[in-house]
Amino acid sequence: MSSPAADVVRLLTVKGWTLAVAESLTGGLVAADITSVPGASKAFRGSVTAYATELKHELLGVDAALLAQRGAVDPQVAAQMAAGVRKALGADWGIATTGVAGPQPQDGKPVGTVFVAVDGPFTVDSGSAGGGKVEALRLNGDREEIRRESVRSVLALLVAELVSEHTGNERAQDTEQNGGF
Repeated sequence: MSSPAADVVRLLTVKGWTLAVAESLTGGLVAADITSVPGASKAFRGSVTAYATELKHELLGVDAALLAQRGAVDPQVAAQMAAGVRKALGADWGIATTGVAGPQPQDGKPVGTVFVAVDGPFTVDSGSAGGGKVEALRLNGDREEIRRESVRSVLALLVAELVSEHTGNERAQDTEQNGGF
């Protein structure tokens, strides 16, 4: 049985794509999962653990006004983190995690509020939205359970996007091979 991280590495490697990771509440766990997979170096560019709010702006280019208005736990912040790490590390795909693992609420958000995001190449033929996608989560459990589920969720979101990209490109190729039908 393969893990979500193994699926990510396999799908990226098949397409020749690269990945960069921006993490906040997960503190490096996403990168650790990915790099535990043999062959990850073929696809994994690196990661930024921007735990402090100001680092989200300084290292990942998240809008400072957005951070000041809404705090770090926000869907737009997650989207900008994914896009920012993708750009900063020169990767085809970027993923990000931000949220509240507890034990206390943060920025007025309750424990278990998490946003995971993926940002990828825009391709007209792919059938995928291209660009970025954010998923809002409301997780239960203790700090460790919330962090682990955040890792699983961001990897699952990326796998779904990669499979969508892969399927869409295969459809486009099949259409071309069958005379446009």
